[in-house]
Amino acid sequence: MDFAPSDRCREYTERLEAFMAERVHPAEAVYEEQLRESGDPHFEPPVMEELKAQARERGLWNLFHPDEQHGPGLEVVEYATLAEVMGRSHIGPEACNCSAPDTGNMEVLSLFGTPEQQEQWLRPLLDGEIRSAFAMTEPDVASSDATNVQLSIVREGDEYVLNGRKWWTSGAMRERCKVFIVMGKTDTSAPPHRQQSMVLVPRDTPGVTVKRNLNVFGYADQEGHAEVLFEDVRVPATNLIAQEGDGFLISQARLGPGRIHHCMRAIGAAERALALMCERASQRVTFGKPVATRANVQDWIAESRIEIEMARLLTLKTAWMMDTVGNKHARTEIAAIKVAAPNVALKVIDRAIQVHGGGGVSDDFPLAWLWAHMRTLRLADGPDEVHKMTIARRELAPYKPDQP
Repeated sequence: MDFAPSDRCREYTERLEAFMAERVHPAEAVYEEQLRESGDPHFEPPVMEELKAQARERGLWNLFHPDEQHGPGLEVVEYATLAEVMGRSHIGPEACNCSAPDTGNMEVLSLFGTPEQQEQWLRPLLDGEIRSAFAMTEPDVASSDATNVQLSIVREGDEYVLNGRKWWTSGAMRERCKVFIVMGKTDTSAPPHRQQSMVLVPRDTPGVTVKRNLNVFGYADQEGHAEVLFEDVRVPATNLIAQEGDGFLISQARLGPGRIHHCMRAIGAAERALALMCERASQRVTFGKPVATRANVQDWIAESRIEIEMARLLTLKTAWMMDTVGNKHARTEIAAIKVAAPNVALKVIDRAIQVHGGGGVSDDFPLAWLWAHMRTLRLADGPDEVHKMTIARRELAPYKPDQP
Protein backbone atom coordinates (compact mmCIF):
# COMPACT_ATOMS: atom_id res chain seq x y z
CA MET A 1 0.00 0.00 0.00
CA ASP A 2 1.69 3.16 -1.22
CA PHE A 3 0.06 6.55 -0.67
CA ALA A 4 2.83 8.52 -2.35
CA PRO A 5 1.09 10.65 -4.98
CA SER A 6 1.64 9.67 -8.58
CA ASP A 7 3.44 12.12 -10.85
CA ARG A 8 0.08 12.90 -12.45
CA CYS A 9 -1.55 13.52 -9.07
CA ARG A 10 1.34 15.71 -7.95
CA GLU A 11 1.10 17.79 -11.12
CA TYR A 12 -2.66 18.30 -10.77
CA THR A 13 -2.28 19.11 -7.06
CA GLU A 14 0.29 21.81 -7.78
CA ARG A 15 -1.88 23.34 -10.48
CA LEU A 16 -4.99 23.19 -8.31
CA GLU A 17 -3.24 24.70 -5.29
CA ALA A 18 -2.01 27.57 -7.47
CA PHE A 19 -5.53 28.14 -8.81
CA MET A 20 -6.99 28.12 -5.30
CA ALA A 21 -4.38 30.56 -4.00
CA GLU A 22 -4.41 32.90 -6.98
CA ARG A 23 -8.10 32.89 -7.87
CA VAL A 24 -10.49 31.01 -5.58
CA HIS A 25 -9.54 32.22 -2.10
CA PRO A 26 -9.35 35.89 -3.19
CA ALA A 27 -12.78 35.51 -4.85
CA GLU A 28 -14.53 34.31 -1.68
CA ALA A 29 -15.24 37.83 -0.41
CA VAL A 30 -16.42 38.94 -3.87
CA TYR A 31 -18.70 35.91 -4.07
CA GLU A 32 -20.26 36.67 -0.68
CA GLU A 33 -20.70 40.36 -1.52
CA GLN A 34 -22.41 39.61 -4.84
CA LEU A 35 -24.66 37.09 -3.10
CA ARG A 36 -25.55 39.60 -0.38
CA GLU A 37 -26.22 42.44 -2.83
CA SER A 38 -28.58 40.27 -4.89
CA GLY A 39 -30.96 39.79 -1.94
CA ASP A 40 -31.48 36.20 -3.10
CA PRO A 41 -29.73 33.49 -1.04
CA HIS A 42 -29.75 31.19 -4.10
CA PHE A 43 -28.40 33.75 -6.58
CA GLU A 44 -25.50 32.63 -8.76
CA PRO A 45 -22.75 35.25 -8.30
CA PRO A 46 -21.14 36.27 -11.62
CA VAL A 47 -17.66 35.75 -10.17
CA MET A 48 -18.33 32.01 -10.18
CA GLU A 49 -18.61 31.97 -13.96
CA GLU A 50 -15.26 33.75 -14.14
CA LEU A 51 -13.72 31.09 -11.90
CA LYS A 52 -15.23 28.30 -13.98
CA ALA A 53 -13.79 29.77 -17.17
CA GLN A 54 -10.37 30.01 -15.54
CA ALA A 55 -10.60 26.42 -14.24
CA ARG A 56 -11.37 25.15 -17.73
CA GLU A 57 -8.47 27.13 -19.19
CA ARG A 58 -6.14 25.50 -16.65
CA GLY A 59 -7.46 22.00 -17.30
CA LEU A 60 -8.99 21.76 -13.83
CA TRP A 61 -12.49 20.76 -14.92
CA ASN A 62 -14.49 17.62 -14.03
CA LEU A 63 -11.54 16.40 -11.98
CA PHE A 64 -13.73 13.77 -10.29
CA HIS A 65 -14.69 11.94 -13.50
CA PRO A 66 -12.84 8.62 -14.02
CA ASP A 67 -13.48 8.61 -17.79
CA GLU A 68 -10.80 10.43 -19.81
CA GLN A 69 -13.49 11.49 -22.29
CA HIS A 70 -15.00 13.75 -19.66
CA GLY A 71 -12.13 14.60 -17.28
CA PRO A 72 -8.53 13.75 -16.52
CA GLY A 73 -9.40 10.11 -15.77
CA LEU A 74 -7.91 10.11 -12.29
CA GLU A 75 -8.09 7.13 -9.95
CA VAL A 76 -10.16 7.53 -6.79
CA VAL A 77 -7.08 7.86 -4.59
CA GLU A 78 -5.70 10.58 -6.89
CA TYR A 79 -8.92 12.56 -6.90
CA ALA A 80 -9.14 12.27 -3.11
CA THR A 81 -6.10 14.52 -2.78
CA LEU A 82 -7.64 17.11 -5.09
CA ALA A 83 -10.98 16.99 -3.25
CA GLU A 84 -9.17 17.96 -0.06
CA VAL A 85 -7.58 20.96 -1.75
CA MET A 86 -10.91 22.13 -3.17
CA GLY A 87 -12.59 21.56 0.20
CA ARG A 88 -10.52 24.33 1.78
CA SER A 89 -12.93 26.80 0.18
CA HIS A 90 -16.72 26.55 0.04
CA ILE A 91 -16.62 27.76 -3.57
CA GLY A 92 -13.68 25.61 -4.70
CA PRO A 93 -15.57 22.48 -5.79
CA GLU A 94 -18.13 24.35 -7.90
CA ALA A 95 -15.40 26.36 -9.62
CA CYS A 96 -14.01 23.07 -10.98
CA ASN A 97 -17.45 21.52 -11.70
CA CYS A 98 -16.84 19.06 -8.87
CA SER A 99 -19.61 19.95 -6.42
CA ALA A 100 -22.37 17.79 -5.00
CA PRO A 101 -24.95 16.66 -5.93
CA ASP A 102 -23.88 17.05 -9.55
CA THR A 103 -20.81 14.83 -9.23
CA GLY A 104 -22.89 11.90 -8.00
CA ASN A 105 -25.59 12.51 -10.57
CA MET A 106 -23.05 12.65 -13.38
CA GLU A 107 -21.52 9.39 -12.18
CA VAL A 108 -24.98 7.76 -12.16
CA LEU A 109 -25.68 8.91 -15.71
CA SER A 110 -22.22 7.81 -16.85
CA LEU A 111 -22.64 4.33 -15.35
CA PHE A 112 -26.33 3.66 -15.92
CA GLY A 113 -27.72 6.23 -18.36
CA THR A 114 -28.81 5.41 -21.88
CA PRO A 115 -27.10 7.23 -24.76
CA GLU A 116 -30.20 9.44 -25.06
CA GLN A 117 -30.18 10.27 -21.33
CA GLN A 118 -26.49 11.03 -21.49
CA GLU A 119 -26.91 13.35 -24.45
CA GLN A 120 -29.87 15.19 -22.91
CA TRP A 121 -28.59 15.54 -19.33
CA LEU A 122 -25.02 14.29 -18.82
CA ARG A 123 -23.41 16.36 -21.55
CA PRO A 124 -24.78 19.75 -20.31
CA LEU A 125 -23.89 18.80 -16.72
CA LEU A 126 -20.33 17.97 -17.75
CA ASP A 127 -20.15 21.25 -19.65
CA GLY A 128 -21.44 23.21 -16.64
CA GLU A 129 -24.44 24.51 -18.58
CA ILE A 130 -27.01 23.22 -16.06
CA ARG A 131 -27.20 21.94 -12.48
CA SER A 132 -29.14 18.99 -11.03
CA ALA A 133 -30.68 17.71 -7.80
CA PHE A 134 -30.98 14.33 -6.08
CA ALA A 135 -34.33 13.52 -4.46
CA MET A 136 -34.14 10.59 -2.08
CA THR A 137 -34.86 11.67 1.52
CA GLU A 138 -38.49 11.96 2.65
CA PRO A 139 -40.08 13.79 5.60
CA ASP A 140 -42.61 11.11 6.51
CA VAL A 141 -40.25 8.14 6.97
CA ALA A 142 -36.86 7.44 8.54
CA SER A 143 -34.77 7.79 5.40
CA SER A 144 -31.66 6.39 7.08
CA ASP A 145 -33.22 3.11 5.86
CA ALA A 146 -33.53 3.66 2.12
CA THR A 147 -36.04 0.83 1.80
CA ASN A 148 -38.51 3.09 3.66
CA VAL A 149 -38.87 5.39 0.66
CA GLN A 150 -42.59 5.88 -0.05
CA LEU A 151 -42.80 8.03 -3.19
CA SER A 152 -44.67 5.93 -5.74
CA ILE A 153 -43.56 5.42 -9.33
CA VAL A 154 -46.32 3.69 -11.30
CA ARG A 155 -46.08 2.58 -14.92
CA GLU A 156 -49.01 3.69 -17.07
CA GLY A 157 -48.49 2.83 -20.73
CA ASP A 158 -45.44 4.67 -21.99
CA GLU A 159 -45.19 6.86 -18.90
CA TYR A 160 -44.32 6.71 -15.23
CA VAL A 161 -46.49 8.61 -12.76
CA LEU A 162 -44.85 9.92 -9.57
CA ASN A 163 -46.63 10.84 -6.35
CA GLY A 164 -44.95 11.72 -3.08
CA ARG A 165 -42.95 14.25 -1.12
CA LYS A 166 -39.20 14.72 -0.75
CA TRP A 167 -37.07 17.04 1.33
CA TRP A 168 -33.37 17.87 1.71
CA THR A 169 -33.28 17.77 -2.08
CA SER A 170 -29.89 19.40 -2.47
CA GLY A 171 -29.38 21.78 -5.38
CA ALA A 172 -33.07 22.26 -6.09
CA MET A 173 -33.19 25.99 -5.31
CA ARG A 174 -30.75 26.99 -8.01
CA GLU A 175 -32.28 28.58 -11.12
CA ARG A 176 -29.87 26.55 -13.21
CA CYS A 177 -31.12 23.27 -11.70
CA LYS A 178 -32.95 21.63 -14.60
CA VAL A 179 -33.37 17.97 -13.64
CA PHE A 180 -34.01 15.76 -10.60
CA ILE A 181 -32.92 12.18 -10.13
CA VAL A 182 -35.81 10.82 -8.06
CA MET A 183 -35.87 7.57 -6.09
CA GLY A 184 -39.18 5.90 -5.39
CA LYS A 185 -40.98 2.56 -5.31
CA THR A 186 -42.09 0.77 -8.47
CA ASP A 187 -43.00 -2.61 -6.94
CA THR A 188 -43.98 -2.89 -3.27
CA SER A 189 -44.35 -6.67 -3.60
CA ALA A 190 -40.72 -7.23 -4.58
CA PRO A 191 -37.96 -8.08 -2.06
CA PRO A 192 -37.10 -4.98 0.05
CA HIS A 193 -33.98 -4.05 -1.93
CA ARG A 194 -35.68 -4.52 -5.32
CA GLN A 195 -38.69 -2.27 -4.76
CA GLN A 196 -36.94 1.02 -5.57
CA SER A 197 -36.21 2.62 -8.93
CA MET A 198 -34.76 5.92 -10.12
CA VAL A 199 -36.16 8.19 -12.80
CA LEU A 200 -35.15 11.47 -14.38
CA VAL A 201 -37.68 14.26 -13.82
CA PRO A 202 -37.17 17.61 -15.55
CA ARG A 203 -37.76 20.40 -13.06
CA ASP A 204 -40.40 22.09 -15.22
CA THR A 205 -42.58 18.94 -15.46
CA PRO A 206 -46.22 19.67 -14.49
CA GLY A 207 -46.93 18.51 -10.94
CA VAL A 208 -43.42 19.25 -9.60
CA THR A 209 -43.62 21.92 -6.89
CA VAL A 210 -40.56 23.19 -5.04
CA LYS A 211 -42.30 24.11 -1.79
CA ARG A 212 -39.56 25.74 0.29
CA ASN A 213 -35.91 25.82 1.20
CA LEU A 214 -34.76 24.21 4.44
CA ASN A 215 -32.22 26.28 6.35
CA VAL A 216 -29.32 24.61 8.16
CA PHE A 217 -28.65 26.10 11.61
CA GLY A 218 -30.11 29.34 10.29
CA TYR A 219 -28.03 29.35 7.11
CA ALA A 220 -29.78 29.40 3.74
CA ASP A 221 -27.37 27.24 1.78
CA GLN A 222 -26.81 28.79 -1.61
CA GLU A 223 -27.50 25.55 -3.49
CA GLY A 224 -30.59 24.99 -1.39
CA HIS A 225 -32.07 21.98 0.35
CA ALA A 226 -35.65 21.89 -0.83
CA GLU A 227 -38.92 20.27 0.07
CA VAL A 228 -40.40 19.10 -3.23
CA LEU A 229 -43.91 17.84 -3.92
CA PHE A 230 -44.62 15.40 -6.77
CA GLU A 231 -48.31 15.29 -7.67
CA ASP A 232 -49.30 13.08 -10.63
CA VAL A 233 -45.99 13.90 -12.27
CA ARG A 234 -45.79 12.16 -15.65
CA VAL A 235 -42.50 11.42 -17.40
CA PRO A 236 -41.73 9.14 -20.37
CA ALA A 237 -40.90 5.55 -19.47
CA THR A 238 -37.55 6.15 -21.19
CA ASN A 239 -36.63 8.39 -18.21
CA LEU A 240 -36.14 5.27 -16.06
CA ILE A 241 -32.48 4.85 -15.11
CA ALA A 242 -31.32 1.26 -15.74
CA GLN A 243 -34.10 -1.23 -14.89
CA GLU A 244 -37.03 -1.29 -12.50
CA GLY A 245 -35.82 -2.41 -9.09
CA ASP A 246 -32.26 -1.12 -9.61
CA GLY A 247 -32.74 1.98 -7.46
CA PHE A 248 -31.02 0.64 -4.36
CA LEU A 249 -28.09 -0.70 -6.37
CA ILE A 250 -27.71 2.65 -8.14
CA SER A 251 -27.81 4.54 -4.84
CA GLN A 252 -24.99 2.40 -3.45
CA ALA A 253 -22.91 2.93 -6.59
CA ARG A 254 -23.55 6.66 -6.28
CA LEU A 255 -22.86 7.04 -2.58
CA GLY A 256 -19.55 5.10 -2.41
CA PRO A 257 -17.41 7.54 -4.41
CA GLY A 258 -19.49 10.42 -3.04
CA ARG A 259 -18.39 9.58 0.49
CA ILE A 260 -14.75 9.86 -0.55
CA HIS A 261 -15.52 13.30 -2.00
CA HIS A 262 -17.37 14.43 1.13
CA CYS A 263 -14.71 13.12 3.50
CA MET A 264 -11.74 14.61 1.73
CA ARG A 265 -13.52 17.95 1.43
CA ALA A 266 -14.19 17.70 5.18
CA ILE A 267 -10.47 17.19 5.76
CA GLY A 268 -9.79 20.23 3.60
CA ALA A 269 -12.21 22.24 5.78
CA ALA A 270 -10.40 20.98 8.88
CA GLU A 271 -7.06 22.09 7.43
CA ARG A 272 -8.52 25.54 6.75
CA ALA A 273 -9.80 25.75 10.34
CA LEU A 274 -6.45 24.64 11.77
CA ALA A 275 -4.62 27.30 9.75
CA LEU A 276 -7.07 29.97 10.97
CA MET A 277 -6.67 28.74 14.55
CA CYS A 278 -2.87 28.97 14.39
CA GLU A 279 -3.00 32.40 12.78
CA ARG A 280 -5.42 33.78 15.35
CA ALA A 281 -3.57 32.23 18.31
CA SER A 282 -0.32 33.78 17.11
CA GLN A 283 -1.82 37.26 16.65
CA ARG A 284 -3.88 37.63 19.84
CA VAL A 285 -2.44 38.48 23.25
CA THR A 286 -4.04 37.69 26.61
CA PHE A 287 -2.55 38.54 30.00
CA GLY A 288 0.67 39.69 28.40
CA LYS A 289 1.36 36.63 26.24
CA PRO A 290 0.24 35.37 22.81
CA VAL A 291 -2.66 32.94 22.99
CA ALA A 292 -0.43 30.46 21.14
CA THR A 293 1.78 30.10 24.24
CA ARG A 294 -1.07 28.67 26.34
CA ALA A 295 -0.73 24.96 26.99
CA ASN A 296 -4.37 24.15 26.31
CA VAL A 297 -4.28 25.95 22.94
CA GLN A 298 -1.09 24.10 22.01
CA ASP A 299 -2.88 20.85 22.94
CA TRP A 300 -5.75 21.77 20.63
CA ILE A 301 -3.36 22.52 17.78
CA ALA A 302 -1.38 19.30 18.28
CA GLU A 303 -4.50 17.14 18.66
CA SER A 304 -5.97 18.70 15.53
CA ARG A 305 -2.89 17.84 13.49
CA ILE A 306 -2.88 14.25 14.79
CA GLU A 307 -6.59 13.73 14.12
CA ILE A 308 -6.47 15.26 10.64
CA GLU A 309 -3.59 12.99 9.66
CA MET A 310 -5.39 9.90 10.97
CA ALA A 311 -8.58 10.78 9.09
CA ARG A 312 -6.66 11.51 5.90
CA LEU A 313 -4.78 8.21 6.01
CA LEU A 314 -7.97 6.23 6.60
CA THR A 315 -9.69 8.02 3.71
CA LEU A 316 -6.73 7.48 1.37
CA LYS A 317 -6.64 3.80 2.33
CA THR A 318 -10.35 3.58 1.50
CA ALA A 319 -9.84 5.28 -1.86
CA TRP A 320 -6.92 2.92 -2.60
CA MET A 321 -9.12 -0.08 -1.79
CA MET A 322 -11.88 1.20 -4.08
CA ASP A 323 -9.32 1.43 -6.88
CA THR A 324 -7.82 -2.00 -6.21
CA VAL A 325 -10.53 -4.32 -4.84
CA GLY A 326 -13.74 -2.36 -5.49
CA ASN A 327 -16.45 -0.70 -3.42
CA LYS A 328 -17.95 -3.94 -2.16
CA HIS A 329 -14.75 -5.01 -0.43
CA ALA A 330 -14.21 -1.52 0.98
CA ARG A 331 -17.63 -1.31 2.68
CA THR A 332 -16.22 -1.22 6.22
CA GLU A 333 -13.70 1.45 5.34
CA ILE A 334 -16.27 3.55 3.43
CA ALA A 335 -18.55 3.46 6.47
CA ALA A 336 -15.65 4.26 8.80
CA ILE A 337 -14.48 7.38 6.97
CA LYS A 338 -18.04 8.70 6.77
CA VAL A 339 -18.07 8.68 10.58
CA ALA A 340 -14.48 9.73 11.18
CA ALA A 341 -13.89 12.63 8.78
CA PRO A 342 -16.88 14.86 9.65
CA ASN A 343 -16.33 14.29 13.38
CA VAL A 344 -12.66 15.22 13.11
CA ALA A 345 -13.53 18.33 11.09
CA LEU A 346 -16.13 19.35 13.68
CA LYS A 347 -13.62 18.99 16.52
CA VAL A 348 -11.01 21.11 14.73
CA ILE A 349 -13.51 23.77 13.69
CA ASP A 350 -14.91 23.94 17.23
CA ARG A 351 -11.43 24.51 18.66
CA ALA A 352 -10.78 27.20 16.06
CA ILE A 353 -14.04 28.91 16.99
CA GLN A 354 -13.00 28.91 20.64
CA VAL A 355 -9.63 30.47 19.83
CA HIS A 356 -11.37 33.18 17.78
CA GLY A 357 -13.64 34.09 20.70
CA GLY A 358 -16.74 36.03 19.71
CA GLY A 359 -15.46 36.40 16.16
CA GLY A 360 -15.62 32.63 15.76
CA VAL A 361 -19.39 32.50 15.96
CA SER A 362 -19.87 35.50 13.66
CA ASP A 363 -19.94 35.63 9.88
CA ASP A 364 -16.74 37.72 9.85
CA PHE A 365 -14.88 34.39 9.69
CA PRO A 366 -15.88 31.23 7.80
CA LEU A 367 -15.82 29.03 10.92
CA ALA A 368 -19.49 29.21 11.92
CA TRP A 369 -20.60 28.37 8.39
CA LEU A 370 -18.02 25.57 8.19
CA TRP A 371 -19.26 24.07 11.45
CA ALA A 372 -22.90 24.16 10.30
CA HIS A 373 -22.01 22.55 6.99
CA MET A 374 -19.85 19.84 8.57
CA ARG A 375 -22.54 19.04 11.14
CA THR A 376 -24.93 18.14 8.33
CA LEU A 377 -22.43 15.52 7.11
CA ARG A 378 -23.12 13.45 10.21
CA LEU A 379 -26.58 12.95 8.68
CA ALA A 380 -26.11 13.30 4.91
CA ASP A 381 -25.48 10.07 2.98
CA GLY A 382 -26.60 8.13 6.05
CA PRO A 383 -26.28 9.06 9.74
CA ASP A 384 -23.28 8.00 11.82
CA GLU A 385 -25.34 5.37 13.61
CA VAL A 386 -26.15 3.46 10.40
CA HIS A 387 -22.50 3.42 9.34
CA LYS A 388 -21.45 2.22 12.80
CA MET A 389 -24.06 -0.53 12.59
CA THR A 390 -22.58 -1.63 9.26
CA ILE A 391 -19.10 -1.77 10.76
CA ALA A 392 -20.24 -3.61 13.88
CA ARG A 393 -22.14 -6.25 11.90
CA ARG A 394 -19.08 -7.03 9.80
CA GLU A 395 -16.89 -7.22 12.90
CA LEU A 396 -19.35 -9.53 14.64
CA ALA A 397 -19.93 -11.82 11.65
CA PRO A 398 -17.07 -14.26 12.42
CA TYR A 399 -18.36 -14.73 15.97
CA LYS A 400 -21.87 -15.78 15.00
CA PRO A 401 -22.75 -19.12 16.59
CA ASP A 402 -23.27 -21.93 14.12
CA GLN A 403 -26.91 -22.41 13.29
CA PRO A 404 -28.30 -25.93 13.94
